Amino acid sequence: MKIHRINPTNRWSDVTVFNGIAHFVEVPESDLSADIKGQTAQVLAQAEEMLASVGSDKTRVLSVTIYLTDFENLAALNEVWDAWFEAGTAPSRACVKAELADPDYLVEMAFVAAAGEAFQS
Repeated sequence: MKIHRINPTNRWSDVTVFNGIAHFVEVPESDLSADIKGQTAQVLAQAEEMLASVGSDKTRVLSVTIYLTDFENLAALNEVWDAWFEAGTAPSRACVKAELADPDYLVEMAFVAAAGEAFQS
């Protein structure tokens, strides 16, 4: 089966799809001075773009691993998260406290999603 790599570089690809399953990671990119709600909204908006690039959408997200620098931010992250998913479509998820690569990042998310028909083989 073919491995699809969207926008590959020497270090990473924006999305990697194998056997119809897309894998990608998002960090806040537009405003690192934003609070956790703002950074979470950025990550989720970027995720929508990546999902669209593989013919998918947020209703097809299978799982997400969330990396938070401070669990004090969990309630605020959950507010944005809960509003983003339609009722009954939230994926499985794990939430881990971690030190992230950039000290200005408050959150990072690793997504696994079902890709669209063009990426099934």
